[in-house]
Amino acid sequence: MNRRPGFDFHWLAAAACLVALCLAACTRLSTAFPSPVWTPPPSPFPSSTLSPLPPSPLPLFPSSTLLPSSPPLLAQTTAAPLPATETPPSAAPPLAASPKPLRFVYPTPGPAPVSAWRPPLYPVPWAPTLFDHFYLARPIAADQRNWPAADYRYGGVFFEDVVHTGVDIPAPSGTNVLAAGPGKVIWAGYGIYRGINDPTDPYGLAIVIRHDFGYQGSALFTVYGHLDRIDVLIGQHLEAGEVIGISGETGKTTGPHLHFEVRIGNNTYFATRNPELWIAPPQGWGILVGRVMDTGRQLVAGQLIVAADQNGDKWMARSYGDEAVNRDDYYQENLVIGDLPAGTYELSAAYAGVAHRLTIQIQPGMVTAFTFYGREGFVQEFPPLPGADFIPEALP
Repeated sequence: MNRRPGFDFHWLAAAACLVALCLAACTRLSTAFPSPVWTPPPSPFPSSTLSPLPPSPLPLFPSSTLLPSSPPLLAQTTAAPLPATETPPSAAPPLAASPKPLRFVYPTPGPAPVSAWRPPLYPVPWAPTLFDHFYLARPIAADQRNWPAADYRYGGVFFEDVVHTGVDIPAPSGTNVLAAGPGKVIWAGYGIYRGINDPTDPYGLAIVIRHDFGYQGSALFTVYGHLDRIDVLIGQHLEAGEVIGISGETGKTTGPHLHFEVRIGNNTYFATRNPELWIAPPQGWGILVGRVMDTGRQLVAGQLIVAADQNGDKWMARSYGDEAVNRDDYYQENLVIGDLPAGTYELSAAYAGVAHRLTIQIQPGMVTAFTFYGREGFVQEFPPLPGADFIPEALP
């Protein structure tokens, strides 16, 4: 049968039926298999009410500018009340305020030592042989120069041919002067030379201590001269190392120093001994003792003796003057050089136009002795040991 041309509504009806069937099928599937819904897990902390954050003046997510890093803001929370069966912990009592604030006290730094480094001294009394008597400590502390000046040793001649009866230890004015051993003060002031108060006394302000020990039955005294101030009284008992005054330049002197003497038997100008044979040497160091004579075996005054070590360092001394000095009972010396580091030395002396030399060993803590015989030169030897007929040399 022939049909007229035009739109066929039968195809449109068929498409509509197909769409309706598809929608019905999808509805049945969604009912049979529902979509899962995500639920947040329960919080382990008590329920809390979150307070909204205050509005920020800055945008939360700026488009191009990054904010500087800073600690994250924490949400403000309100604590839930405790169950009725629990008791809240008691509040800790407030800490009591300290009555005084904590302060740190630092000691005032002392002055730097002015002396060259030296070993500590041998403990006193130090007597390595039966004839030694290093009984005294130094009258100046170890952080200062506390050894005798080479030009002002015992027996030197100064001030109009006056023989030096002690040793001079360089010490700036105001340096503490210490007792060289235990004993009692028997003089404190001016006038020790004449024994009466005399502001013109050559010793100036001076102190004399009679020590608690003696030597071979005789009393032992120490003298401290040219002081600027005296800090002790006559009759006062002292221990070794106690401050007795400060150094100065009172009396007859060319500058500030301590004049130190050792006296045996009597407290007089004529009863002195060489202090370098009585003050303890530094540990590991020794002492040189000499008898300097002419060729005829007579003691010579003012003869220069030089001791040089292997490094070229030199120590020197002159033999004693003729008056007001006394020799040791055993060593019978007229020259002493103390505080020599142990080692090898060369002694030298010029006599009658001839140079004489001797190589010796200085022993630690010991006395090394020599004799000089004028034109015959040096001999390293000790005095003979005293026999039964030995009698100590009498004091003048």
